[in-house]
This record gives sequence, structure tokens and C-alpha cells, in this order.
Amino acid sequence: MLFMCHQMAMKKEAQDKIKAEELRKAQAGSDIPIIWILGGPGCGKGTQCAKIVEKYGFTHLSSGDLLREEVASDSDKGRQLQAIMTSGALVPNEEVLSLLNGAITRAKGSSKGFLIDGYPREKGQGIAFEEQIAPADLVLYFQCAEETMKDRILARANAAAVKRADDNEATILARLKTFKDNTNAILEQYVEKTLTINANRPVDEIFLDVVQAIDCVLKKKQKASA
Repeated sequence: MLFMCHQMAMKKEAQDKIKAEELRKAQAGSDIPIIWILGGPGCGKGTQCAKIVEKYGFTHLSSGDLLREEVASDSDKGRQLQAIMTSGALVPNEEVLSLLNGAITRAKGSSKGFLIDGYPREKGQGIAFEEQIAPADLVLYFQCAEETMKDRILARANAAAVKRADDNEATILARLKTFKDNTNAILEQYVEKTLTINANRPVDEIFLDVVQAIDCVLKKKQKASA
């Protein structure tokens, strides 16, 4: 029995590897880029994503937005996700990947590219994304001073109509540290794909670097599919 279980496990592992390789080949032959957008809260990546969408017509996908949309749909899955989030537990990565994969599949026929905003949040999520969906072509990391991000978050919190219990300096600093630790692990894993951008500068100056990086990716994709 143990031998049979071992054989079945090895067979499944081999099938998973074949599936992952097929996905990589399919993505390599596609001219549709997938770009991960990383940056701490308050770094300005939302503004840059909006400018990218305006210029290139890419599809902007946020894992947080997809979760909220699924909950708002009142589907069976949405109700399950709502229960998980209400309990304070983290939504399993498999569920997040499923939502991202569904959104990418639905838009693939008409999209010129995909911006995956705020994902992956840790190294294991990046590995799972590339194995189950497709490899990322580029990682844009908007690096911003911790003090600047803290001040921006506090300013937004003070301007909000509803105050959150975790909108205080100590909690924000803890969130920023967690983000930094996890992001460093991701960046170490994808050195060749990553462009770190100084996000302490004016918006248009930052966008010049973004455009240069995306144009480079588009040229490579077009050359590969020619």
C-alpha cells in the first residue's frame, strides 16, 4: 500500500511538472506580458498602475479587489471567502490564485497585458503563480522611504470618514516591516526580472522609468513571437 501511494505521488508530481512546462511554453509564445507590481502601502504604485493602463491598455488586476468583488457577488465561493475574512483568517493562496487565473483567462482574448498588483506578497506565492498560471515577464518594485509611506498612510487614515483601529503609527510600522521582509525574499528570487524604481520622485519622472522597462519587455515579446 505504501509503495502504491508513493508511486501515485510520483506520478502526480511528474504530471504537475509537465503541466507547468506547458504553461511556460505557452507564455513564452505569447506576446501578452505579465507584470508584477510590488511596493509598500503609500508608495504610489496605484497611481503608476493607472498611468500604465492609460498608456498601454493593460488589464489591472488586484488580488484584494478580486476578493471583494467575489464577496459582493454573493456566490457560494463569495460567502465562503466572506466567512474566512470575517473570522480574521487569511484567505488560502489557492483561492487567490483561482480568482487571478479566472480573471486572466476571461480577459486574455482582448487584453494587451496584465498588471498583477500587490501579488505575490511572499516568495511561495510567486512560485505558485508561475507554476499554475504563467511566468512573470517583469517585476516592477516601487521602492519608497519608510517614513514617506508612513506619513502617507497616516494622512489617508486621518482623512478617512471611518477610522480603523490599526491606523496608528506602531501598527503601520509593523506592517511596513512585514512587507519589507517578505518583499526582500521575493526580489532575491527574481533578480533578473526585477526593476527597482525610486518612488520618492515626482510621478511623471517615475513613469519615465516605467515606460522604458515596459517598452523593453514588449520588444522582447514581439521578437520572440515573430
